[in-house]
Amino acid sequence: MDRWEGKVAVVTGASSGIGAATAKALANAGMTVVGLARRLERVKALKDELEGPARGRLYAAKCDVSKEEEIVKTFAWIEEQFGGVDVLVNNAGIFRHTKLVEADNSEKLREVIDTNVMGLVFCTREAFQSMKKRSVDGHIVHINSVAGHKASLPNTNIYAASKFAVTALTETMRLEFKTEGTKIKVTSISPGAVRTEILPEAIINSGIPLLEAEDIADAVLYVVGTPPRVQVHELTIKPVCESF
Repeated sequence: MDRWEGKVAVVTGASSGIGAATAKALANAGMTVVGLARRLERVKALKDELEGPARGRLYAAKCDVSKEEEIVKTFAWIEEQFGGVDVLVNNAGIFRHTKLVEADNSEKLREVIDTNVMGLVFCTREAFQSMKKRSVDGHIVHINSVAGHKASLPNTNIYAASKFAVTALTETMRLEFKTEGTKIKVTSISPGAVRTEILPEAIINSGIPLLEAEDIADAVLYVVGTPPRVQVHELTIKPVCESF
């Protein structure tokens, strides 16, 4: 991670879970971190969980990634305040309890697509433009899911489809980054079940094997810390004895 010291990382969905753990890990690794979230106060509170110089390297910005105009405005602010983006971690994601065939659920389904797919695409677009114009060989990391590779989990409605989209987008972006004449990396990290707010309490308390958010933050540090010649394209992480 030495080559990233003092560089700028943006983490979406940084108010809790994997996003919060990743923001703290990157700040501890020496990066300037801008945590994006709708719940701004929770990102600011993460400073209290950091020690020493890392505390001064974490910044918070309010941004709802389901809204393109907020993404464009926020990335312009980051450009103005910090000079640009060197690493982007697309972590923001939501799940809505419904069925595809349930009546009057259009808003729930669109929220998932707007956040998990379009938000990821628009954040990547803005970060890529920042990297390319500054000739930075940056890194885009998508927090995907095992649900993005196998649609066998029950009751996932459009969530699994949104994560399958992330899997496809990762390869599409890799090819586009190459075609654009850059050496910007893109990585998909696909966790199994993680102890975060997206999981219902009933599942968390059921005794099934779970990963911790810090396990995924460690994976982000690993892929971002690889040499410039190495691109980890897909990294799947499951808790031991996971049944799906």
